[in-house]
Amino acid sequence: MDEQARERFEIPKEMRAMAEASVEQARRAFERFVDTAQATAGSLEERGETVRAGAKDIGAKAISYAEKNVQTSLDYAQSLLHAKDLAEVMRLHSDYVQAQMRALAEQASEMGQIVSRAAMDAAKPKV
Repeated sequence: MDEQARERFEIPKEMRAMAEASVEQARRAFERFVDTAQATAGSLEERGETVRAGAKDIGAKAISYAEKNVQTSLDYAQSLLHAKDLAEVMRLHSDYVQAQMRALAEQASEMGQIVSRAAMDAAKPKV
């Protein structure tokens, strides 16, 4: 194309109007997309806070269990130091193992409930 032809080139009014309408429509669609993305990010952030709170509860409970289990083990060790004979050692050991199995079963059940509750809280829609 020569320079004179380029200068005379014009987009027909109907085509320009259609292109402008398409651009405006695309702009509105993009703005809606951005608004939705920001709202979703805010929702995820809120859920993140819920998940962090649940994780904090789980961590606190796990530390509590660990402290209790360590204390129970120390008490057991101390009782072994005062055992008078092998029969008492065996009885203490049996009692300790049975008590720990019950405690671990209770702790596992409680931890399962806490994890389930945290997962359900994180999955709840925020209003």
